Amino acid sequence: MQTTPNDARTTEDVIDLLRAQHGRIRDLFDLVMRSEGEERKDAFHELVRLLAIHETAEEEIIHPAARRIPGGDGIVDDRLAEEREAKETLSDLENMDVDDPRFLKTLDALRIDVLTHARAEERYEFDRLKDEFSPAQLKGFAAAVRSAQATAPTHPHPGTESATKNMLVGPMAAVADRVRDMIRDARDKG
Repeated sequence: MQTTPNDARTTEDVIDLLRAQHGRIRDLFDLVMRSEGEERKDAFHELVRLLAIHETAEEEIIHPAARRIPGGDGIVDDRLAEEREAKETLSDLENMDVDDPRFLKTLDALRIDVLTHARAEERYEFDRLKDEFSPAQLKGFAAAVRSAQATAPTHPHPGTESATKNMLVGPMAAVADRVRDMIRDARDKG
């Protein structure tokens, strides 16, 4: 299984980490769109996993920090609405076969929405966080994001778009998701 690029694994700045993950998400969308069969299926599973852990960490760590900056509530509320919609579409896609004629059309619409969402985060949220917090604080946020991602659910769970809901539902969902992933992997390899 591939992970995020080296700079995302080693950067000490949370904004650089999240931007690198946005790049990896973009690359995975491209890979899913242009591949077929098992390669498409594997790339899609990796995309689902990365989107799920990425959004969970943003919801638990980044959005609460962004709410502390002037105008942050409106910025975060807009991002959370986009995230919920994306999670719903991603859940629908997970219930489709990657060879279903509707899959690529739905995936492409999701790709456009997710990339638009990422650009909005980078412009309206990340840039302001970079201005508002010190390098030491951004380093602390990066460590917190990595910790959140290590225990995050690996599938979308619409309706959990807040730090509180993620903290309440997340651990149980993460265990269930990771067991589900192990069963899927065993079945696919067996």
